[in-house]
Amino acid sequence: MRERENVAQVAALKPDYMGFIFHPPSPRDVSKVLQKEIVDLLPKEIEPVAVFVNEDLDVALKILKIFGFKHAQLHGKESVEYCAEIKKAGFGVFKVFSVDESTDFSEMEKYMEVADYFLFDTKSPKHGGTGQKFDWNLLEKYTLPKPVLLSGGIGPEDLILIQNIMKNYSFIYGLDLNSRFEIEPGLKDVAKLKLFLGSLL
Repeated sequence: MRERENVAQVAALKPDYMGFIFHPPSPRDVSKVLQKEIVDLLPKEIEPVAVFVNEDLDVALKILKIFGFKHAQLHGKESVEYCAEIKKAGFGVFKVFSVDESTDFSEMEKYMEVADYFLFDTKSPKHGGTGQKFDWNLLEKYTLPKPVLLSGGIGPEDLILIQNIMKNYSFIYGLDLNSRFEIEPGLKDVAKLKLFLGSLL
């Protein structure tokens, strides 16, 4: 999310979380444009999330505090210790794991105590936002009790499949909707989101 009006329009749909990406290589980066008042305008029931990729810990903590974020979504190779420091500072942690056929889900166990949720995205050198799905059948291999946010190329046409996945995999806590619901990077298609979310619930 980047634009004030677009943020307000999406907020009216009452998502649980709203993400703001602090990663300069991303076309959705808000590092130099986000104003604190945009985050402050969010209704209390919508929790703002700062998205980082291997950001310096001190910088990440400064951003989280200045803007009043509630959570950090960590898309890089952040260590258990890094996540623990974010959590110790009072912020929620969404630890992202890039998934493909080579993923060993058991390696995620070491993050159990320092992450509130795991987020599964499609493996890519771009760290997300590719609009590409991973093989959702791989979810069968996940056996840890940590709830999961599902990401990776979810689009309006996936409604029935997503409904089935959420029914069959009780660990799916929520969805990360991004590139397939955009008019352009950082600008959400509110009509598509409204239709999808209204049909999903």
